[in-house]
Amino acid sequence: MTGPVATPSGDGFLTTFLWRGPGSVRFEHWSQPVELQRRQDSDLWYAEVVMPARFRVTYHFFDGDEHADPFNPASAGPNRSIFATPDLEPQPHWPVVGPDEVLDVPSLRIRWNGTLGRKTVRVHQGGEPVVLLLDGDDWMYVHPAVAAFESAVKNGEMPAATLVFLPTPRDRDAEYSDPALWQAIRDELLPLLASNGVTVDPSRFVVAGQSLGGLSAFQAALDFPSLVSRVACQSGSFWWTRDLPDHGLTLDGPAGGDTAARLRDRPDLSGLRVAFDVGEHEPAMHRHCAAVEELTSAAGATVRVNRSPAGHDRVGWRHALVRDVAWLLSDL
Repeated sequence: MTGPVATPSGDGFLTTFLWRGPGSVRFEHWSQPVELQRRQDSDLWYAEVVMPARFRVTYHFFDGDEHADPFNPASAGPNRSIFATPDLEPQPHWPVVGPDEVLDVPSLRIRWNGTLGRKTVRVHQGGEPVVLLLDGDDWMYVHPAVAAFESAVKNGEMPAATLVFLPTPRDRDAEYSDPALWQAIRDELLPLLASNGVTVDPSRFVVAGQSLGGLSAFQAALDFPSLVSRVACQSGSFWWTRDLPDHGLTLDGPAGGDTAARLRDRPDLSGLRVAFDVGEHEPAMHRHCAAVEELTSAAGATVRVNRSPAGHDRVGWRHALVRDVAWLLSDL
């Protein structure tokens, strides 16, 4: 038995999820939980979910604990699974990883004790360009970024690069909205990397982030242009506005938030190369991202814009990550 099973329905697909026992199926930043129904008197339970066309999503079953789908070989860590509607091609470079597989982590481990506290930074040593991955824990332990980048290199789509995995902060909202992070990266982390044989050339330095990490990566290019001039930004949290309650977490504030307000002053961004991506299925983000994309281009940056067939979900960002880093390095 395999699952989920998707059949065409209207403009999308009716998708059946199977599980043994009661509970619900839950999706990453899409839809409310869907309760499972029992199939006659058997121990098989199911949920039928109407999904849009062109959609890739992370999901899990919940019965008091979180579980990956035992009928689905494609996982995202030990308790998440990946589903794509039949109208999507497989994502290139990203191998199918089962929930019981333990991913290899880069062998170079660097202890960073600085103004931001203690952090463990992992490094996959490749070529001369350095790619800094925010929320690096996800790209090491959940999604096999090293394998994906090595596949893209082998396929001739990008030069070999060194990947630096910055761990996910305990307080993402605070750290990713504070320029102090990038001052510490410049003044503390980069010298520490150099002492471990990893020299960062700012002209070949790529920073990649998603959601609040995408906001942080882009803000770094505004605050530290001599350090950050190549940015891969997936679903950047450009709704963020410091003066609104809870920093504008409702997404109801001005389009593009504080970032768009800064860009309206027309800074010279002629030295910036930035790839923006946001999910087709996260519509509340679109006006915020579009405002920043347009203003960034108007300020002179070299801009690439894409929309991925996903929501606010790392399973959509991962294809954009490799594709956009390859583009950012394509002029070297």
